[in-house]
Amino acid sequence: MTAARSHFYAYISKLRWLQRWGLKRNVIHENVMEHSWEVATIAHGLAVISKRVFHEDIDVNAVVVAALYHDCNEVITGDMPSPIKYHSPEITRAYKSIEHQADRELLALLPDELQDDFRSMLIEDELPETQMRLIKAADTIAAFLKCEAEVQAGNQEFSQARHDVKHRLEQLDLPAVGYFLETFVPSYRLTLDELLR
Repeated sequence: MTAARSHFYAYISKLRWLQRWGLKRNVIHENVMEHSWEVATIAHGLAVISKRVFHEDIDVNAVVVAALYHDCNEVITGDMPSPIKYHSPEITRAYKSIEHQADRELLALLPDELQDDFRSMLIEDELPETQMRLIKAADTIAAFLKCEAEVQAGNQEFSQARHDVKHRLEQLDLPAVGYFLETFVPSYRLTLDELLR
């Protein structure tokens, strides 16, 4: 069987060229592709913690796959900095509408016979709420780790962002987040030599 040609994967491979945190001076540069991998690994940890430690009914694999694709629409929209994205309710609504349209356009790039399998990963509204909460939590943890790394590297440009993201983490009502923060985050502050000791 010969399938029609699809640009889907070639298109999302361009995520490596999209830099995050565009309005801030960065000591450590991060692109959307790197960020997506980090969010997927953190989401995996949160899902496993939720399932094994807190006995929640979570489809771990579905969480990880959806997290891996969670920012694919940025290949169309670009990475909108949070202070602008959430500047006003009108801007937030408009940008969310653009994100939803970008999700649908990406889905349409796939061959028809694959679209149902990708729909729940690419269309945010079709993700179960339990999965979406874990992915958003993982995204917030990744943002916190980025801010911590920048501040630790002497970049005070991220001081207020670090404070704001930490506050958002404290507001999350997910036991797995607290477990992850206590168990894994302190090690991020260590150097490689300290980790190897």
